[in-house]
Amino acid sequence: MPFTTTGFPGLLIFEPTVFEDDRGYFFESYNEKYFLEEGLDIRFVQDNQARSSYGVIRGLHYQLDPYAQTKLIKVLSGTILDVAVDIRRGSPTFGKAFNTELSAENKKQLLIPKGFAHGYSVLSDTAEVFYKCDMFFHRDAEGGIAYNDPQMNINWVIPAEKALISVKDLQYPSMEVCKNNFAFE
Repeated sequence: MPFTTTGFPGLLIFEPTVFEDDRGYFFESYNEKYFLEEGLDIRFVQDNQARSSYGVIRGLHYQLDPYAQTKLIKVLSGTILDVAVDIRRGSPTFGKAFNTELSAENKKQLLIPKGFAHGYSVLSDTAEVFYKCDMFFHRDAEGGIAYNDPQMNINWVIPAEKALISVKDLQYPSMEVCKNNFAFE
């Protein structure tokens, strides 16, 4: 199976089979059949792509219900530390952060279900990140948590003096007081 569990309910690493030879490589970065075989009936409706330079930290972002998004994250070039925080009240991993390195080289992808805040830091000179979403973006449903919330103590692997964070991301509250309407099912 191309899926690996993470210890966080619903949060999965997808590792496609890569066929390599002296010409290069080929792989199916998404095939609905594999997801359905895993019991994941997801209809993706929006693709997003971002390019960032070393030290950029994006997040932690989410969309409130009923506009919550499941995301499938992959890296087209470079390397990132991808972070997902479980914000589903009642979840055994509520308030905990999961991180994994995603890169163009390792071709791993992270499937982040609804009810997680998401962010990443760029570890290479630049990185191009591509992700699929199963719900359209709704500005009024935007939510966020401070990337440096001491309760989560996330190591973004970027020295503080090199971190590049948007003004918007710097204004997000702690997890303790953020808007949250997620419940673990």
